[in-house]
Amino acid sequence: MLKLSVPADSLRLIAIDIDGTLLNPEFQISPTDLAVLRRAHAEGIEVILVTGRRHTFALPIAEQLGFDLWLITSNGAITRSLSGETFHRDLLPEPTCRELVGVMQEFRGQTVLTFDSTGPGTIVIERLAELEVSIQRWLEKNMQYIKFVVPIEDALTTDPVQAMFCGPVEQMRRVLQSLESCNLPITVLRTEYPGRDLSIVDVLNAGCSKGHALARWANYRGITPSQVMAVGDNYNDIEMLAFAGHPFIMGNASEELLGRGWTLTRSNAESGVAAAVEHVLYGKDLSLNSEGVRGSAIGVSL
Repeated sequence: MLKLSVPADSLRLIAIDIDGTLLNPEFQISPTDLAVLRRAHAEGIEVILVTGRRHTFALPIAEQLGFDLWLITSNGAITRSLSGETFHRDLLPEPTCRELVGVMQEFRGQTVLTFDSTGPGTIVIERLAELEVSIQRWLEKNMQYIKFVVPIEDALTTDPVQAMFCGPVEQMRRVLQSLESCNLPITVLRTEYPGRDLSIVDVLNAGCSKGHALARWANYRGITPSQVMAVGDNYNDIEMLAFAGHPFIMGNASEELLGRGWTLTRSNAESGVAAAVEHVLYGKDLSLNSEGVRGSAIGVSL
């Protein structure tokens, strides 16, 4: 048995992003990551997935881990167990979303609304054309949940989980500029994949983020930040990583995350999650492979 680097009672919670972190470039959990997370769970350490994906889209990944766990989904809006028990929902108020859609008229073709439901209407868009250029694979996997509503405001009969804008990086930077000047009570989070010229801008209720949701869950569990480890790769992971006492960023992490003093693990092509967990628990060397650090692929976290 390897000696624990961190005493067993001091690390109690491991929070892991999915796309670009837990999933490798083939959109799979590597056998190495799977084995290490199962071992950590068997040793009494809680594992929680913290993702931009909505709950239903994250479930097939969570189920592969092979043990019961909770998920923080939609960038912090929903905290729900694998079995479907809801701990917390932080929805975007309908009046705020209605005003948002009106302000963002220029980007209707890139607008997606998601709701906390199942079946058609969970995802609402006006049309496919502009979205197909950027996220065709995601659209194909989620077509059974999509409903077309014109105008999209007519779908706002209840509070949505969030609004999203998806498209090329430069176009989404214009979206960000528009959102900065709209003066609405919202949280704006971005995820960028420059290698695919894809950016996703998530709009949630004010104060909603992965970090806020993780802090809420840890407080409920009686866990302090120093007892939390977090692993992520993108801009929407920043609040989560800032909260955790043991923050790790993937070798394939976005450039903005690299200068914040967080520990760099291997890429998602090299089982970087397992390397980080074993480094904290057992003192194993991260043994970074400089050739593989920057080049790995990612998935779409919708």
